[in-house]
Amino acid sequence: MITLFTGYDEEDKKKAQESRAADEAAERAKESGLSDDSSTPSGQGFFSRMREAVTRTRDNFSSRINDIVALTREVDESSLEDLETALIMSDIGVQTTTEIIDALRDRARKQAISGGEELGDLLKLQLVDVLRGPIRPVVTPSTPPKVTFLVGVNGTGKTTTSGKLASWYRGQGKSVLLCAADTFRAAAIEQLEVWAGRSGVEMIKTRQGGDPAAVLYDAASAAKARNIDELIVDTAGRLHTKSGLMDELDKMRRTATKLVPGAPHEVLLVMDATTGQNGLQQARQFTQSAGATGIVLTKLDGTAKGGIAVAIARELNLPVRFVGVGEKMSDLLEFSPEAFVDALLG
Repeated sequence: MITLFTGYDEEDKKKAQESRAADEAAERAKESGLSDDSSTPSGQGFFSRMREAVTRTRDNFSSRINDIVALTREVDESSLEDLETALIMSDIGVQTTTEIIDALRDRARKQAISGGEELGDLLKLQLVDVLRGPIRPVVTPSTPPKVTFLVGVNGTGKTTTSGKLASWYRGQGKSVLLCAADTFRAAAIEQLEVWAGRSGVEMIKTRQGGDPAAVLYDAASAAKARNIDELIVDTAGRLHTKSGLMDELDKMRRTATKLVPGAPHEVLLVMDATTGQNGLQQARQFTQSAGATGIVLTKLDGTAKGGIAVAIARELNLPVRFVGVGEKMSDLLEFSPEAFVDALLG
């Protein structure tokens, strides 16, 4: 269950002030050329890349919020209605937006919010709170490998994400093995092979049309024998309504569990951010069928409605684990609620 932000005390005000100070420091560092190139969530380079990725969303969303903040002297029903419209237009969704606005209205009634700037600070804190709500520790088995399935419908970027994720883990000092379990789509194996070469990792494959559970068996056996840290399994695109393909996925899960206790340790549902609320409806039903533990949100740089990340956290009760922000190998970022909201409203 997601718990929305419901208080706005002195500690929250302090956090808001610290957030503004951090934003100002980041801007000064950027202007002075002192920002680093770190891709970690705490690094200024990460913030800059996230800010660049959500440019279209920020231009669409932040400008509206800033206008509301600038014009608000007293938080009344009119300003809340304007804010509600801006949130919905950013693809945060009606249900999530309603809960956010209700919470803001309650705070305005019980504890006076002094003007637009304080309203903006409260909104920022609440968005972070919603995004952090479903975050849970990532399962790390005591004995490797950790097995991660990438699942989702066709066209969301699972194979590309598999290669980028392999590179990301290598950057964390982990050994990685890729498993080409998408034996259904033409050229999927060859595509993953290209990404394996780019990321500098080995890959286990079979012929097109082969048994995905069989290739997974070979990959898991190899990962155990070689003491590989991370086994990433690229699966075929499927809809939750395709019983044959869902049965195939269940067979793969059983195979993984037999060879590696607790596997799969992560099931990442790959979603295309540009599909917005339409994709969310599909993902909701798919999540129930596939047992997803987290989301990879691809093509975040290609949408003007990046608020879908907030809707995912609230409505699917799943953490966004990674976001795709471009075509390059390094364009997969570990998601940070704070960095995302700062970039969105900065």
